[in-house]
Formats: sequence, structure tokens, C-alpha cells
Amino acid sequence: MLTSDTFSYTVQARCSPAHAAAMLSDLTRQGELHPLIVQVRRLPPRPGAQASYTINDRLAAGPLRFKTTYHADVLINEDDEIVMVARQWPATTVRNHTRLRPEPDGLVRIDVEITLTAPTPLFRYAFRQARAAHLALATRLGPALERVEDPPPAA
Repeated sequence: MLTSDTFSYTVQARCSPAHAAAMLSDLTRQGELHPLIVQVRRLPPRPGAQASYTINDRLAAGPLRFKTTYHADVLINEDDEIVMVARQWPATTVRNHTRLRPEPDGLVRIDVEITLTAPTPLFRYAFRQARAAHLALATRLGPALERVEDPPPAA
């Protein structure tokens, strides 16, 4: 039996939506933001994906530390929307739906909705880990986007 739940967060940063989308859709750049990621490897895109990755996380359960490996696909990658799906054994799926919207004064608003589905015995642990990691990522995202300047416009 599977259990599913959703959480969301919003980040604002002073950058363009295209710059934010470029960083958020390139999972090789997530190591600096996501506190659990230890390695990201880009793969040839799977059918239906624009980009595919294998990702290694380091997790903890009490005093135990262990690595996990999962696969992630970028399904939609636009300046205003990104959809990614990550899959891990056993039957665990994380769906990330990100919307980007320009706001006044050069800000971009980034609304992220994460839906996690996992086997019921694993769900509470997996959901707690995913929510904590993504909320930590959210606190790092704005400053990271503002540190890296957009490339200069073409002449």
C-alpha cells in the first residue's frame, strides 16, 4: 500500500525567470543547494524526458548513515515551469512542480510543490527527510541565484 502527501514553498530572488529555470532544471547544480545530495551524474535522456540523472544522497536514521541512489527526469523545462520526477526503489516517487513568475523590481517568484509517494511503512521517514531537505534548499536558493549573475545580453 502506498501513501502520498504534498508540501510547498515559495522563494523570491533578484534574477530573471530564465536564470532561475536554468539553475533549477540542471540537477548537476543542485549539490550546492540540496543538503542530502553527494553526487549527481547526467545520463542520456530517458524516453519522454528532456534530461535524466542518477543521484546519490546521504541519509541518516538515528546513528545509522547510509547512501541511496535514485533516478530523476526533467519532463518540462520552460522559463515559467519545470516538472521533474524522481524514482527510487521501493516504489518511491517524488514529483517536483515548479512555477516561475517575474515580479516588479527584477524579482522572480518561485513556487514549488513537492508530492512524495512511498510505501506506507517508509512514508513518514521519507516525507520528513524530503520536506527538511527541500526547505533547506529553499533557504539557500535565493542567495545562490543572486550570487550568480545572468550572462550579459548579446550585443
